[in-house]
Amino acid sequence: MSTTIADVRCHVLEAKINEPFWWSFNQSDVRGSCVVEIIAEDGTSGWGECFGPSRLNAAIVNAFKPLLIGQDFRAGDLIWQTLYNQFRDQGQKGLTVTAISGVDIALWDLRGKHFEAPIHVLMGGPLRTEVKAYATGTYRRGAGDPLDYIVKEVEGYVEEGFGAMKLKIGFGVEEDLALIRAVREAIGQKVGLMIDANHGYDVIEAVELGNAIAPLNIGWFEEPVVPDELNSYCEVRARQPVPVAGGECEFTRWGFREVLTRRAMDIIQPDTCAAGGLTECKRIADMATAFGVRYVPHVWGTGIGLSASLQLLAVLPHTPPRRTPIEPMLEFDRSEHPFRQAIMKQEIEHKSGVVQVPDGPGLGIEINRDVLTEFAVAD
Repeated sequence: MSTTIADVRCHVLEAKINEPFWWSFNQSDVRGSCVVEIIAEDGTSGWGECFGPSRLNAAIVNAFKPLLIGQDFRAGDLIWQTLYNQFRDQGQKGLTVTAISGVDIALWDLRGKHFEAPIHVLMGGPLRTEVKAYATGTYRRGAGDPLDYIVKEVEGYVEEGFGAMKLKIGFGVEEDLALIRAVREAIGQKVGLMIDANHGYDVIEAVELGNAIAPLNIGWFEEPVVPDELNSYCEVRARQPVPVAGGECEFTRWGFREVLTRRAMDIIQPDTCAAGGLTECKRIADMATAFGVRYVPHVWGTGIGLSASLQLLAVLPHTPPRRTPIEPMLEFDRSEHPFRQAIMKQEIEHKSGVVQVPDGPGLGIEINRDVLTEFAVAD
């Protein structure tokens, strides 16, 4: 198998969903993705995915193309550094890094196929071959009472066998408090419950809510405030008892160095398709271990991002080191997504809230090219 990169292609995919959904800051009636395909000289393809606006990511990946063609795809660190250094002046965070992430994942997929091994083996694992998943969903709808349809939704997750789930909040302290109490009552005390405000609060509101829900056994309070303001994270963490989580909007080891040294979060949540890919996220995870901070990846997108996150989860160190290690969990999106699973020839599903790490070469999945065509956005 040739190890030279012959071509780089972006597949911009979009699909309308049946019912628009809301979170604290925004809404959507479409699911989209920028899928990166890197092709070796012998025609073998490696697949990656970029988190964030698909068309903007595609533009940046296309700008990388002259720097990638002709390179040896085994030289992952060299390629990562070359791309980052070339665009560093305006690209230390945000879209440049999300684009690098998609490229990096695709390169790992190619290397796994070249060496006929899953990515997690090439990364030194596995520490685990399966992970417990928590269900993500509970978005707001355009009509109906959240106390009715969200409670029914979470009851469905319990029936599916999930041992934990995440609740979307950020719509006002009183409204959120009523919903959190209703959900806790519906699912019982033994099912894990986390909350995610999608940075919908200021410090005063986040502290008020955190103290009010303290008796409800909440696993973490995700993105209580805007990601730009680490001082606010530190304040929320200090003034209420629920563990603070965040980091899906943070990038690279340098961004997370600030989070960790300032003790801004109890749990960091880099997105593998955003924070710098598998290469950079493993570095971030190792840093987190040194600071005793837990790492739970943020996962949102297609089966490519899901597979990449599972490969990383297989090698994540136990954080923090302790007599009975705490295993990292997989975020398992249950909201509507027409091509999340369809993009793969074989779906990745859970069984009673447990997901197996794919053990085929590279990402361990095969891409359904018919689905790429079906959901492709015209140039």
